[in-house]
Amino acid sequence: MSDPEPFIRYADVYKSFGDLAVLRGVDLEVHRGESVVVLGGSGSGKSVLLRHTIGLIQPDRGTVWVDGTDVTTLDEDGLVETRKRIGMLFQAGALFDSMTVEDNVAFALREHTDWTESRIAERVREVLGLVELAPTVGESMPAELSGGMRKRVALARAVALAPAGILYDEPTTGLDPITATAINELIRNLQQRLGVTSIVVTHDIHSAFTVGDRIAFLREGRIAFDGTVDEARATREPVLRAFLQGGGYG
Repeated sequence: MSDPEPFIRYADVYKSFGDLAVLRGVDLEVHRGESVVVLGGSGSGKSVLLRHTIGLIQPDRGTVWVDGTDVTTLDEDGLVETRKRIGMLFQAGALFDSMTVEDNVAFALREHTDWTESRIAERVREVLGLVELAPTVGESMPAELSGGMRKRVALARAVALAPAGILYDEPTTGLDPITATAINELIRNLQQRLGVTSIVVTHDIHSAFTVGDRIAFLREGRIAFDGTVDEARATREPVLRAFLQGGGYG
């Protein structure tokens, strides 16, 4: 990447929950416009690492930098700007069940802009189009949608504020193969069209090779491998090689 300063950087990040050490000195850099997939087995700390990026979890030690700011030093008010710049697609979507699709997507726009309702409605239609949903879906309640459509709505909400980066937590979990493929293609398409920086946490090998420019393999609380997709395919790192050949594991 031409930009010498990474957009997101984890530096010697440690995190334990009680006696369970989850992250044990993670170092990882993600450059602007890049899509990095963090692979690892169940309980390896993938989602824990992701949540550090926007201050949902604080490290026990180490620093997390987003666009030159150490987010570990920010209070809740200070984190607002970072969270506006970094959208997140949560594993379960995290839509508000009591709100329509339109109100879900508009939520951050109403919270963080002074836009008129007509401008917000226009932006909602625009981002629904970006995730390949018809404007009429805006009238639906989340419970009326399929799992794949709910993922698309959650992604529309994540990009509504035009973030510079998007975090994806297991974006294809619980989806059938055809829907998962469509979501993978959508992730890649959004990265290319919007120029966003992406971090995708997954144990889905097909997804990793579809959406990633680079693969980072998290094992025993550290990054055991960091390289391009082609380098990952050709790796001699024994645990990663077994992981890839086994199709990943949850």
